[in-house]
Amino acid sequence: MTRIRTDILISGGGVAGLTAAAGFASAGYDVICVDPAPPVISAEAEGADLRSTAFLQPSIPVLQAAGLWDRLAPHAAPLQVMRIIDAGGAVEEPRIVKDFDASDISDQPFGWNLPNWLLRREMVAHLATLPNVDFRPGTATRSVLTRESEAVISLTDGSRVSARLLIGADGRNSPVREALGIGARVMRYGQKALAFTVTHDVPHRNVSTEIHRSGGPFTLVPLPDRDGQPASAIVWMETGAEAQRLQALPAPAFEAAMDARSCGILGPLRLASRRTLWPIISQIAERMTGERTALMAEAAHVMPPIGAQGLNMSLADLAALLDLARPETLGEPAMLEAYHRRRHLEVQARIMGIDALNRASMLGDPVWRDLRATMLNAMYSLAPVRKTLMKAGLGVR
Repeated sequence: MTRIRTDILISGGGVAGLTAAAGFASAGYDVICVDPAPPVISAEAEGADLRSTAFLQPSIPVLQAAGLWDRLAPHAAPLQVMRIIDAGGAVEEPRIVKDFDASDISDQPFGWNLPNWLLRREMVAHLATLPNVDFRPGTATRSVLTRESEAVISLTDGSRVSARLLIGADGRNSPVREALGIGARVMRYGQKALAFTVTHDVPHRNVSTEIHRSGGPFTLVPLPDRDGQPASAIVWMETGAEAQRLQALPAPAFEAAMDARSCGILGPLRLASRRTLWPIISQIAERMTGERTALMAEAAHVMPPIGAQGLNMSLADLAALLDLARPETLGEPAMLEAYHRRRHLEVQARIMGIDALNRASMLGDPVWRDLRATMLNAMYSLAPVRKTLMKAGLGVR
């Protein structure tokens, strides 16, 4: 069997893997990217990912270097204000509303939000323009053999690839991580998240809102207008049984439930997509590297969708890999060890912080809900603390 040689093989063609393919190709490396499923690039298509991604400020240079941002920017909704609402009182209405405005720390918005299915569409189109990228949708990683000089990857299309660096960007159940025997610590919450799109009468004015009551946050993230109406992406986290009950409701009953949960802040909400359901966990790999291999994105870390941290941490992984990569030492032990040291502790700290926020958002006991509201009020009232929290959320100092 003929063995194909390349600089980098990326296992995983999600948003993180596609960005990595574009980033390394733009840096001059030959890249093969594989994924077991063809990308779904329409909101109406079966299997479309109806979640959205907010790219925070530090992620934009990574997308620019990959040649992607010019394609994505026209479709993005800016996020100028992050609003936190505590609705944990006796009735479902806001009792504390705090706005974290990006203008307090920057002349740019916190970030820009886009639907995940659209990201895949634009990224796949960009890869098609790059002569040094071989993107193989519908092809999976079958087996991995690593040695000192190379990683040899057998693919389900029957080919074998010899790569100087293998990147596992293949999800929380990563075949690459499993093949290398790298364990992962998992924290479960008994939660699921409903993801869907809505339209509404009240303009969102580029305000992203997290509403906390119990079960988990209800988050509304601005999208560009849809058919002339203001639109938002919603992630509604609840206990698993309640999320499944909500997903099964007829549309009118579901809309009534989400109107109540949203405290009516954008007026009546109208479903503009189907509802998808996602399990909520935190997970971190024991190591982010193996022989000739780097793990990134959900192969390395998974966390609840709070504060737009997930994919932005994935792009921070990519930024570190690109910074450390040199043609003469690509995939060698020193490069990979430097990557692990640079990212693993930071990832652990972020996951523990998001874990604490999620557990606080789930609280249903009135005493604990009151304590959560008191803490939010105290942190917001101190300007230095508020600004420090905003910078920490962005991942800047």
